[in-house]
Amino acid sequence: MAATRFPVEAGHIMMFARAIGDEEDMTVAPPTFTMASAHYDPDSPLRPLPGEEWLGSGRGPGVAVEGSGGLHAEQHFEYHRPLRAGVTLTVSTRPGRSWEKAGRAGLLRFTEQITEYRDEAGELVVTARTVGVVTTQGEDA
Repeated sequence: MAATRFPVEAGHIMMFARAIGDEEDMTVAPPTFTMASAHYDPDSPLRPLPGEEWLGSGRGPGVAVEGSGGLHAEQHFEYHRPLRAGVTLTVSTRPGRSWEKAGRAGLLRFTEQITEYRDEAGELVVTARTVGVVTTQGEDA
């Protein structure tokens, strides 16, 4: 989940670029930058909070988000134009396709989530497509 409004600030682009080792052009957001929008959402499970267990600290198995029960299988970004500092994006998320595939662990159920990032004029800047998968192992498929 992402915040519904996401300001793209020069300092954030610079820090994100440094964190991933991409310091060539710090005026344009790196390809995965829009994932940082989760940190603008105070209720995002991706945002670590003091004194609370977090799902992805890397120290242990983490805490699964209620209702997740699956794996993050794929992440795709389609940039419709370069993302530069000074833009405030409006974020909306909707379900995408779903499909099934037989795997070694049983039937795998894939679902897509489509997140669109639009500028102040409503023009599409970035489309992110997330694919999650759950196995039906142990279930009657």
